[in-house]
Amino acid sequence: MMPDTPTDAHTLALMALAATLADERRAQRFLDLTGIGTEQLRQTADDTALLLALMGFLEAHEPDLVAVSDMVGVQPDALVAARRTLESSREKQ
Repeated sequence: MMPDTPTDAHTLALMALAATLADERRAQRFLDLTGIGTEQLRQTADDTALLLALMGFLEAHEPDLVAVSDMVGVQPDALVAARRTLESSREKQ
C-alpha cells in the first residue's frame, strides 16, 4: 500500500468510483449493469448503497478489481475489505 493512501472504507470506495468512471468502458458497464443514469449518479455518488453496488461490480470481475485497485494504489483485498466494512456499518444503522 502506498503511504499516503487512505484506508477509510468510505474514502476507498469513493476513490474506486472515481477510478471506475475514469475508464469509459468500465464506467458504461457499471452504469448499464446498475441501471443508474448519469444524473442519478451525480446525486448519489456519496451514497453507501451506490458505493456497495460499485464494490460488488468490481468484485464480480477480477480484471476490473485489479485495475481499479492499481489506480487507487491499494491491493485488491483492500477494496474487498472496504466493501465488507461498508456493509457492516450499514447493517448497524
